[in-house]
Amino acid sequence: MEEATVQQNSQRLETKPGAPQFDNLLAWHTGQLFDGLFAWYAEMRRHPVFYDSGRESWMVFGYQDVKRVFSDWQTFSSRIPHPPDQTDFTQSLNFTDPPKHRSLRSLAQQVFTPHRVEKLAPRMTAITHELLDRVVEQGQMDFMHDLATPVPIIVIAEILGIPLEDREDFKRWSDGIVTFDPTALQAMADYFRDLIGQRRGKPRNDLISDLIAAHEGGEKLTAQELVDFCIVLLVGGNETTTNLLGNAILCFNEYPQAFEQLKHEPSLLPLAIEEVLRYRSSIQAMQRMTITETQLGNQMIPPGQIVTVWLGAANRDETQFEQAETFVVDRNPNPHLAFGNGIHFCLGAPLARLEGKLVLQAVLERLPNLQIDPTAALEFIPSSDIHGVKSLPVLF
Repeated sequence: MEEATVQQNSQRLETKPGAPQFDNLLAWHTGQLFDGLFAWYAEMRRHPVFYDSGRESWMVFGYQDVKRVFSDWQTFSSRIPHPPDQTDFTQSLNFTDPPKHRSLRSLAQQVFTPHRVEKLAPRMTAITHELLDRVVEQGQMDFMHDLATPVPIIVIAEILGIPLEDREDFKRWSDGIVTFDPTALQAMADYFRDLIGQRRGKPRNDLISDLIAAHEGGEKLTAQELVDFCIVLLVGGNETTTNLLGNAILCFNEYPQAFEQLKHEPSLLPLAIEEVLRYRSSIQAMQRMTITETQLGNQMIPPGQIVTVWLGAANRDETQFEQAETFVVDRNPNPHLAFGNGIHFCLGAPLARLEGKLVLQAVLERLPNLQIDPTAALEFIPSSDIHGVKSLPVLF
């Protein structure tokens, strides 16, 4: 397709009456009106694939189209171009295709196993109750600061073998990376380079040491691949679970009857967590790049084009989910795409689900009257890709 045709399609679709402009929605997102983006999704699903000249990207909103982009790595590559001077975070699972991706994932799965995750359950539970013990007599807390943030960061830091005194730095760097701060990325990468160097000389019983020792067909992770995998695990394990927990409280506040049902039927909690992931997905958007010309929806997309898939929109697609704009606490089945699909399905999904279950179980048991402070002004993370609040004052 000629570039002029692409631009023409862009103008035709971007000026549909009643569709809020993307830049305005980002302003809402960084303030208190994130749900404006959900309304935008509903409008955009009427035009599920179009070119956005401002972002220089094809925008994809429909469930089946998003699922196809995730599944068809031969057409939609994860090897997104990076700035020429960037080397860190370019050799990770997130930005590779087979056969390199297959090799990296196989090495990672050798050491980051379901059994390793399951063994963490007692420690996760203990951390959760220790944190609740500090605030339970106060009758109030900042749910993000006092619980949703520290649990995942402590757990993933202990898995990796990060010293206790360095965890605050990692939270700051992690937050910076999701808002595209190159300084935060550099700081985290340098830290891991130093720590990996220490573990090469003196291995310990931690994931970094196991990654250094892992082999796959005689192949080992390179120094850069080790750094990048640690960054992916730290940022993904922290941000995804932290926002899953905060978004669960947002859902329960919006649908108090669901919270009441969970108190009486705690066995529904795993289904409720899946519905939180669908209804308020922690990750809202991801990118791919076309390798060959392909048709998606009613559009022909040339090779070498960036494609932005909107998971948050796909997970509210009325053609896939009944009552898509409603939080249904016991929805089953629930084939959401919050963790992606295909070969890039989130490696940390079992960890996020387990942490979500254990933390919310403790909240149901110990804080049954929890509610968001009605005087609180919620501010969302300033990113179009991540959905979560910076802080969440609650009363109980």
